Amino acid sequence: MIRFLNVYYPTRSVLQLLSEAFIICCCYLAAASLVLRSDTIKVLTYEHNLAKVFALTLVTVVIAYYCDLYEPQLISGPGEIHLRILLVLGLVSFLASAVLYVFPSFGIARYITSAGIILIAFALIVWRQVFEWMQEREMFRERVVIFGNGPYAEGLASLISSRRDVGMELVQPTDANGDPVTANHIVEWIEAYQKPIHRIVVAMEDRRGGLPVDDLLAVRFRGIQIEEASALYERLSGKIELSSLRPSSFLYGGGFRIQPSQLVTRRLASILAAGLGLLIFAPFFPLVVLLVKLSSPGPIFFRQVRVGEAGRNFYVYKFRSMRTDAEKGGARWASKNDPRVTKVGMLMRKTRIDEVPQLWNVLRGDMGFVGPRPERPEFVPWLAEQLPYYNLRHLIRPGLTGWAQVRYGYGATLEESREKLQYDLYYVKHSSLGLDLLIMFETIKIILRRRGAQ
Repeated sequence: MIRFLNVYYPTRSVLQLLSEAFIICCCYLAAASLVLRSDTIKVLTYEHNLAKVFALTLVTVVIAYYCDLYEPQLISGPGEIHLRILLVLGLVSFLASAVLYVFPSFGIARYITSAGIILIAFALIVWRQVFEWMQEREMFRERVVIFGNGPYAEGLASLISSRRDVGMELVQPTDANGDPVTANHIVEWIEAYQKPIHRIVVAMEDRRGGLPVDDLLAVRFRGIQIEEASALYERLSGKIELSSLRPSSFLYGGGFRIQPSQLVTRRLASILAAGLGLLIFAPFFPLVVLLVKLSSPGPIFFRQVRVGEAGRNFYVYKFRSMRTDAEKGGARWASKNDPRVTKVGMLMRKTRIDEVPQLWNVLRGDMGFVGPRPERPEFVPWLAEQLPYYNLRHLIRPGLTGWAQVRYGYGATLEESREKLQYDLYYVKHSSLGLDLLIMFETIKIILRRRGAQ
């Protein structure tokens, strides 16, 4: 897997994106040459055409990303791939036409967009078939042995099986009778196995006297990678499994630290982004105020106490999206399709408009643009008692959006809160400006898809 912005991506997905970006660029260049009936060099040197082609290529790849063309687990089959490719190219055509109408000087769009889209449609559909065929070849497979048993090992095996895009093939070591191979016979089994083993993942829950160190070292000297189950699980899932955490991992392991220079940079970036966001939203403010007032009687704004950095309480501000009697029976979590939400409030939540006033919290320093979502003080003591390491999420400023929000849904139960905490801990461990930018990019994707606040 390839690490980028503190997130791990399957190598095959990265190769697919880069290869398709190259194909898209070549198709646009070929279209320009065909339509102009000229050689490529003349096309590129005329009116900054090369820069325009690169810009159009970048736009096409970004739209493909937003249409989940590089999320194989969300695509059911070849038919859906073809439909998504056509959707991407339709959006590119519409956007290029709109840009050309507003900026007529972008002359390259007049003769390459239509021809380029036809070439791209054919090329991508063919390349997808070729790429899928290539991924099934022996050279792209990684055979993995999970060393251990129990719920954690079973969960990791299930995760690997669900991720076709990582190219891992699980192998179960068994003897001639079909019984599992014991720890002290793993070397002999690997020597007898007909195909190469690339990785052994140690997922033993109780290692006292049971970890065959000598045998694993012998295997490692044969070029087979030995890895902790927690490390592989973290890379594949983008979260930290609570049951695998040990207090020593916070002190001696990687992550869980931020350089002072990063704090300053991220704070400045948050202030600039919040100020820009308020300026952009200012013209729409009167309309939102009117809609909130018409939706139900009550105030325009809603404020609520939340727990922030270092456990300090602060008021968070929102446009009111619920009825004023929403908590007459006491504090409770919001849920998906919550009946307390007004019709206007539902629209605001889907587009995140209700959270725009929190930009003021960002300017004040109560929050950052990105971070774990702040929880209510009524729930924090109970959650900290039920979930180990819960208070670690208070090591950094809470945010308007976060890693848990873009990777998971609502957390209206203890088990769902546990799941979101695992994503929050991943963010705390790998916190960086690069990861913040990725989360903001993903948040825009959620807003455009109208999947709403989570």
